[in-house]
Amino acid sequence: MNDSHLRKIAAELNLPTERVRATAELLGDGATVPFIARYRKETTGSLDEVAITAVRDRLEQLAALDARRAAILESLSERELLTDALADQINAAETMAVLEDIYLPYRPKRRTRATIARERGLEPLAVMILAQKTDPSIDPWAEAAAFVDEEKGVATVEDALAGARDIIAEQISEDQQARARIRELFAKKALISSRVVKDMDEDGAKYKDYFEWDEPLHAAPSHRVLAMFRGENEGFLKLRIEPPEEEALDRLLGLFVTTSTPAAEQTAQAVEDGYKRLLHPSLETEFRNGIKEQSDVEAIRVFAANLRELLLAPPLGRKKVLALDPGFRTGCKLVCLDGQGKLVHHDTIYPHTGERKAQEAGEIVGNLCRQFSIEAIAVGNGTAGRETERFIRALQLPGKIPVIMVNESGASVYSASKTAREEFPDYDVTVRGAVSIGRRLLDPLAELVKIDPKSIGVGQYQHDVDQAALKRSLDDVVMSCVNAVGVEVNTASRQLLTYVSGLGPQLAGNIVAYRDEHGPFTSRDGLKKVPRLGPKAFEQAAGFLRIPDGDNPLDASAVHPESYHILDIITKDLACTVADLMRDAELRECVELESYITQTVGLPTLQDIMAELAKPGRDPRKKFEPFSFAEGIEKIEDVRAGMRLPGIVTNVTDFGAFVDIGVHQDGLVHKSRLADRYVKNPAEVIKVNQQVMVTVLDVDLARNRISLSMKSDTAPRSPISGSKD
Repeated sequence: MNDSHLRKIAAELNLPTERVRATAELLGDGATVPFIARYRKETTGSLDEVAITAVRDRLEQLAALDARRAAILESLSERELLTDALADQINAAETMAVLEDIYLPYRPKRRTRATIARERGLEPLAVMILAQKTDPSIDPWAEAAAFVDEEKGVATVEDALAGARDIIAEQISEDQQARARIRELFAKKALISSRVVKDMDEDGAKYKDYFEWDEPLHAAPSHRVLAMFRGENEGFLKLRIEPPEEEALDRLLGLFVTTSTPAAEQTAQAVEDGYKRLLHPSLETEFRNGIKEQSDVEAIRVFAANLRELLLAPPLGRKKVLALDPGFRTGCKLVCLDGQGKLVHHDTIYPHTGERKAQEAGEIVGNLCRQFSIEAIAVGNGTAGRETERFIRALQLPGKIPVIMVNESGASVYSASKTAREEFPDYDVTVRGAVSIGRRLLDPLAELVKIDPKSIGVGQYQHDVDQAALKRSLDDVVMSCVNAVGVEVNTASRQLLTYVSGLGPQLAGNIVAYRDEHGPFTSRDGLKKVPRLGPKAFEQAAGFLRIPDGDNPLDASAVHPESYHILDIITKDLACTVADLMRDAELRECVELESYITQTVGLPTLQDIMAELAKPGRDPRKKFEPFSFAEGIEKIEDVRAGMRLPGIVTNVTDFGAFVDIGVHQDGLVHKSRLADRYVKNPAEVIKVNQQVMVTVLDVDLARNRISLSMKSDTAPRSPISGSKD
């Protein structure tokens, strides 16, 4: 383990070095982020998942830097170019950019103009011209005459000078100090510019805002940068990143031109050529890559935050549900699920194809509600969703069954997936889609883990960003959410178990296969019999797996089996059982935690244990609250400026939030309209799945856009009439 890396990370994250070291050792030993955060608090000083993830990612970045450093040293050594001074420079480089700048003059190159000039023997002339810094008397024209040689391709004095300038231009473009000066200028003053490609005005109309666009690179928000890159990739826009050219040339001339002699004039020409032809394109590429990477990081951060809110949406719980995947001509696919989400019936109804069919559909729904004791009805929010919701609400159903609209984003992706085919081999995609909608109401987390997060509908530029970085971040979020909630091992799907700390697809499949063959697990110890689930995997996973009604009541909690012995001691001292401690708050208050601190078990773990005894296996998600859209507002044509409508936040971005108001087209609340105060980051005031009231500012039917506001200074109007309240 590299001590300098640990010290560097500790300084960057403002953490004690020993905490970083302990975290790095746990990660190196195969521990997952959720496990370390939950069960190794004494070791890390109670670092949370954010800090542990930051340590992990930074360790990987520094390891990549070291790997590149080693490759460069090896390359230079093999070509006998490595000196002690150069090695010291390379070993001292703290960033990839500095490291590559040092290596640039030595990197094997394709044949360049400077290479050709060197082959023609013009390097001594270039050296003489550059010597104007120390010898102003040099006459480049006179010196160049000695290098004219038609056999070498140098026919004239001007040919010789041009070749020398090519060599100087390349040297300037590779000079560390020159690159540092221009890099600083790019960082401070570069503009990112976007222009429409010739004759693409009509085809690229959706990028009209960027046809003539300029802004400081350092201030460009990620969503605009990614939009411009997308427009360029699609062939509609041309992007440039450039600082003020005159200032860039002044900075370089100050480095390389120190006199007003003919040799200095030749150097100045080489400086201008070197900047325009070599240095500027090189750094433009570097900054394009850099701003793209920064924008990716921000877009991924926003996506991950939205995904977390969606995954941790409140579950309805174990209720018997009738779920509908709506449709007009093709009908509504209907399924009935038991409290565990098991499919017990399916059918198709046609409530939108005539009065007789609607009457038949109503009778079918009513009979099924009675037959299966339905406790809630889930309606997908896609095509015909609002119309189907209205139809169901108008029925005289028994027991005032709640009707709940469910976001069906990704349901079609699931229904056609390998997972769905394995789960429902005898049913078509329409049945699978309806099942997914119903299960999403029962337990969003358990169902959404079966779908590629990119298809869930809470991202903005998920197909434009670095896909490996996106997958890593989203996998982190899913794993964090799954382990925060905990998983009932006897009912969980293979997909859900896959995200449990220490498991993965293979062990998750082994657990399901063992469960199917031997029946439900009655204790966590029983997991040790699962093929290939060894001690390390058990250590990582056991605390996150729940077994309600098992042999040991602690198996239903987040107390890790490695800590059961602590409760054995506590219950012995109090002459009670674990069940007594769970039931009796006064008995728990009698426990003096400090008495049970050991070298390996500290106060944080003891406090966590007592919290679990108070609410064993508690679900951190909020309580489910039913939601209804405004009646009579079902399509965008029904929406009028001034209406006050209920909505559900479907996506949060850097520039605002999208809100579903029940018309199949989300409206945008720009961040300037999110609150009565200034909002820099929309995520500070609003979350995905949040229920909100919004005021309609404008409806653009031609562009299918709705502008909304959450500010209190907009006069509220009633949803249907549009008149003031």
